Amino acid sequence: MADQPKPSPARVFSSQERQSLYDIIASRRDVRNEFLPDPIDENALRRVLEAAHAAPSVGFMQPWNFMLIRDPERRAGVQRVFSRANEEAAAMFPEDRQSTYRSLKLEGITKAPLNIVVTCDRTRGGKVVLGRTHNRDMDIYSTVCAVQNLWLAARAEGIGVGWVSIFDHREIAALLGIPEHVELVAYLCVGYVDQLYQQPELAAKGWRQRLSLDDLIMHEGWQD
Repeated sequence: MADQPKPSPARVFSSQERQSLYDIIASRRDVRNEFLPDPIDENALRRVLEAAHAAPSVGFMQPWNFMLIRDPERRAGVQRVFSRANEEAAAMFPEDRQSTYRSLKLEGITKAPLNIVVTCDRTRGGKVVLGRTHNRDMDIYSTVCAVQNLWLAARAEGIGVGWVSIFDHREIAALLGIPEHVELVAYLCVGYVDQLYQQPELAAKGWRQRLSLDDLIMHEGWQD
């Protein structure tokens, strides 16, 4: 029987390396209107996608795919789907918030030079997947980890990312030819940026403020 692989010594990161990671996390923003028109360098895009593909996945099933969308007409079609849903969404808020909602720019579909659709193939790995036997949605959670990796790597490259969530998923799936067994997890607008808000845009514009971390930490069980 061949020798089984063994762990190697874990790399120890310097304080400067650790701080760089925390700085990238703290400066990540959901970008909507700050995109530059410059095309993304293909090598930088590859590095960002490699980072996404290095995300953890339950059972190592790697359920994600990354659909790159540059065609203006296709993106215009997505924009129309968003606009219809956005009007429906505005009507769901109390009247005193509807005007504020409509003043917010909530997507950059046509302004960003690139859109990336991140999907989850719910059949990848077969019917029984290690670690997914009792929670079917672990493949979705794994795909969201890939989105976060992509977002942070993009920020390190000077590339902004905006997550568009206001649309009918069935319409987008039909528009992009996504098969029924594949779930659309994230529609991302991607492009270089040279200006960003110092805090999340919705906080800067008074929509909602960041919660206190101390109010969210619990010990040993749920605490009211």
